Amino acid sequence: MKKLKIIGIIIILIGLGFLSKQLLSRKKTDDGKGYKTVQLTRGTIVEEALAIGTITPENEIQVKSKIAGIVVERFVEVGDAVQKGDLMVQILPDPTPTELTEARRDLEMKEMALKNAQIQYKRNVELLGKNLVSEEAFESYKLKYDQAKLQRDLSKDLLSLIEKGQTSKVESVVKSPIDGTVLEKFVNIGDPVVPLTSYQQGTALFTLADMSSLIFRGTIDEIDVGKVSVGVRAELEIGALPGKSILGEIIRISPKARKENNATVFDIEIRIVDTRGINLRAGYSANAKIIINKAENVLSVPERLLSFANDSVFVEVEDTTTGIVSKCPIEIGLSDGISAEVKSGITAEDLLVERPPKEIK
Repeated sequence: MKKLKIIGIIIILIGLGFLSKQLLSRKKTDDGKGYKTVQLTRGTIVEEALAIGTITPENEIQVKSKIAGIVVERFVEVGDAVQKGDLMVQILPDPTPTELTEARRDLEMKEMALKNAQIQYKRNVELLGKNLVSEEAFESYKLKYDQAKLQRDLSKDLLSLIEKGQTSKVESVVKSPIDGTVLEKFVNIGDPVVPLTSYQQGTALFTLADMSSLIFRGTIDEIDVGKVSVGVRAELEIGALPGKSILGEIIRISPKARKENNATVFDIEIRIVDTRGINLRAGYSANAKIIINKAENVLSVPERLLSFANDSVFVEVEDTTTGIVSKCPIEIGLSDGISAEVKSGITAEDLLVERPPKEIK
């Protein structure tokens, strides 16, 4: 008796499972047809190219010092607006013993050269008075004497600056070379400064940029680069400001590709022409959507309903009278990857067939 009850329960469970499967299968269909129908819609289809990059100042420079020393005062901070010629930092010259010794020895050599040039000059003055030397030769000796005097004075001034920098607190001031905003500072009071010379880069003091002239610098894929050109407008979407965009214009496309993350890309620059009231900051990440083609108020079909065969495009259409489903060739136009423009083959009254996705077993 107990075995019969168990068998009965098993049969009931199997029956319930079969019934549930049938109900679920019927629910997935549209009125039991095994598919659902889709009505064509009208809308705007836009073909776009995408560039990825950041918002940066068009002109950004680093401020450096031409003399070595120690920072004793800083007049600006990050975010300050400066004008060309404004004081930025004050540097106290701090020469090494080697530099001081070299300056003294250089002055001694220039003094000796001047003394020798002076003797030659005075001798030729006497010879010129006796008509024993030409005017041309005399002018040559006079020029050498004047040059030696200038070089001696220059070495003397340099030694004076070095010596006073140690004893009399003679200070050097670095000024802003452009109008702009301070984006970065690299030195604090007490930091040593290496000068900018022909053989060394020198210590960067600040980064300055004109924030009134911003551009988008980024990359565009090789698939899209041939479709865009200089002068085309683009919508820039700022990552930190969702839902907001600004208007730009392409000003430069690199003629040479480069590899980035195993992809071939081209550098692209877009000047911002309208911020639309958005306060931009240097370094914002952004996506540039460049409109290549645009079709407005056109019939569109979801691309998932398209099938391709022998260079032709087909959709399945249900006859509203008989309910018969047949394949219909159509001509499509512009596509945005989701919907495609319908040029001919079907009308807005036609019902398209959408089959359920095939189950993977």
